[in-house]
Amino acid sequence: MYEIIVKHHFSSAHKLIDYDGECKNLHGHNWKVKVYARAEELNNIGISLDFKEFKKIAKAEIDKFDHVFLNEHPRFKDINPTAENIARILFNDLSEKVNDGNMKIQMIEVWESDNNGVRYFE
Repeated sequence: MYEIIVKHHFSSAHKLIDYDGECKNLHGHNWKVKVYARAEELNNIGISLDFKEFKKIAKAEIDKFDHVFLNEHPRFKDINPTAENIARILFNDLSEKVNDGNMKIQMIEVWESDNNGVRYFE
């Protein structure tokens, strides 16, 4: 089994609805995202998925959250824009773009700071 990883980042603002604490107020983060994918087989030149292509796909999805107020983003219409929900949404969206018979999104890490992050996987 082979696992490949790409990193990207985005900046956005949010507030947590019904949260009892400071995060109920508008605030921002410089989010860091790691995308993990696994493959059982390599192609004819010995790679699972070209890093350039993987980064392009990941960036396109992650950038949809860049420099926006997440609470007003359509993906968070009925849910809080938490790190957990961001990770799950990215996992599902990237799975639609990447998963095939060999390659599969394995896990998404979303870090809202250097010390606080979450992983989503199935």
